[in-house]
Amino acid sequence: MNVQPRSAFSSSGLPEGYRADPKQGPMLRYQASLPHLPVPPLSSTLAKYLETIRPHLTSAEYARSEAAVREFGASPRAAELQKRLEARAAEPGTANWIADWWNDAAYMAYRDPVVVFVSYFFVHMADPAIQDAPKRAATLIKAMLPFRTLVESAQLEPEKVRGAPLCMDSYKWLFHANRYPNIPSDTAHKFDPATHNHVVFVRNNRFFEVQLARADGTELSAADLETAIADVIRQADAHKGVPFGALTSENRDNWTHARKRLIDASPTNEAALERIESAMIVVALDGSSPTSRNDLSWGAWVGNGRNRWYDKHQLVVWDNGRSAFLGEHACMDGTPTLRLNEFILGSLAANEIELGSPSPSSMLTPPAEIVLTANDAVLADVKEAEKNFDKLVGSHDLQVLHYDAYGKSLIKQFKTSPDAWAQLVKQLAFHKLKGRPAVTYESAQTRKFQRGRTEVIRAASEQSKAWVDAMVNPNATDAQRATLFRSAVARHAQYSAWAADGQGVDRHLFGLKKVLKEGEALPEIYKDPAFSISSHWDLSTSQLSSKYLDGWGYGEVVPDGYGLSYSIGDDYIRWTITSLKLETEKFKACLAAAATETRQMMERARQTETIRTKL
Repeated sequence: MNVQPRSAFSSSGLPEGYRADPKQGPMLRYQASLPHLPVPPLSSTLAKYLETIRPHLTSAEYARSEAAVREFGASPRAAELQKRLEARAAEPGTANWIADWWNDAAYMAYRDPVVVFVSYFFVHMADPAIQDAPKRAATLIKAMLPFRTLVESAQLEPEKVRGAPLCMDSYKWLFHANRYPNIPSDTAHKFDPATHNHVVFVRNNRFFEVQLARADGTELSAADLETAIADVIRQADAHKGVPFGALTSENRDNWTHARKRLIDASPTNEAALERIESAMIVVALDGSSPTSRNDLSWGAWVGNGRNRWYDKHQLVVWDNGRSAFLGEHACMDGTPTLRLNEFILGSLAANEIELGSPSPSSMLTPPAEIVLTANDAVLADVKEAEKNFDKLVGSHDLQVLHYDAYGKSLIKQFKTSPDAWAQLVKQLAFHKLKGRPAVTYESAQTRKFQRGRTEVIRAASEQSKAWVDAMVNPNATDAQRATLFRSAVARHAQYSAWAADGQGVDRHLFGLKKVLKEGEALPEIYKDPAFSISSHWDLSTSQLSSKYLDGWGYGEVVPDGYGLSYSIGDDYIRWTITSLKLETEKFKACLAAAATETRQMMERARQTETIRTKL
């Protein structure tokens, strides 16, 4: 099923085909009229696939792969698989043919620990007026409450791209939601905010519940929250608790078994767990005061593995008032949580949040500790979880490169996409490190479609390879390099557009494989070495940029690869590099050198062109 482009605009200012449902609130009013994810034409996908594998293969390897792809494309087998996939997409009630498959394969059925491998983090810009944890945590929560109201009442305006509304279905997982370990595939549950109107704090491994309303039902003020948080810190600092949160850092099968043993250890444990799981959000109050970008990023990404609950979104607040957000990735991607964090931080910066006045103590419900009871089996599970976490995190490295020589203001002077520029810098940097093109995953959101999540932009190309080769060739001129650079930028823009339109390679090939029936042989295209090579992501990249963030990141997706999140500001490009200690510091230096060399090359080429034009 192919979706026709919606380029014409209606009298409402929306592209043709979008209709508001009067029965829905603003957030979901266009949901039913969003297009369905298309199944791309097989010939188009295979042509793109061949183009994207070429830079990673020798001529002989490519010839063999090309023959395998051509044979598959012409086979009745391929036509049958395509027909099955199109039939699935056309089934009544199927808005998105890949959604359930992908959510299960990429998230719920994924068995490795979520921390490092799945979770992602945002480091907040500092508020110089706040340098303590109670006030910072209180204001963050207070600013979160109006956003929760907008989401839960469906009054939030939908995001739009080029005038077209995006899918808002995943927003329901922002608050009062929890991921549950289960074999063979995890589950998630959303709790009713009206009956679970509380937030949970964790400090020194001890959990405390704080109600978000006074005894008369009115919302707590920031001062009320600050008093409660100070009380939590005072109580928790008296002694440490058993680090039950470490269990959520475990392999999902291990956590499944451990959670059952935890529930069985005491008749009150299941209800205590539900108080944590049903909270609006968990707030981790860490008793340290990081200041450097590296230390803040480490603390936001993993913490100490104990003072957390990785199955939920959580705020992290340190004693010096610095803060961060850690995202649970299973049910939603980074754009909705970025919007939440921008709302919180932007509203506070603009003094748009009504902080309220202190309440009489008689109107407040004091923090209540959530008590979990352990037996020997549970304590053994916790100890094993701590050991596994320390081993996993200890094998990793994280480096932040805040490159402030230039940013998008300069890049735009060259009439070039800042994102494509940054991606090409990565290709040059990886070549400096490894001497070859990087197999690169760049995330593109597909939320223009119902239940859309992401598609892959295959950022390495024949054009990017040609440009990198020219950059390292002393005989190439800057004019030649600049021409090749612009060709690579254009190619990146084209593939980015394809991916956003659901016309990429990776999700389609995933779908064709999923419709194989039990006992059917795997087609040769999937056995060809090029298939594994071209989807073994040396670089897992994604851009989220915000003036309210001081960093963000996530882990690598293959053991010999790098997580490479990035942000592009007016006068900086910032990368967070994660890996299993694979010369991360050296790669950081290569990125900085590549960024500088790219700018210098483009400036020299412009100067040469200016001189030539004047002659």
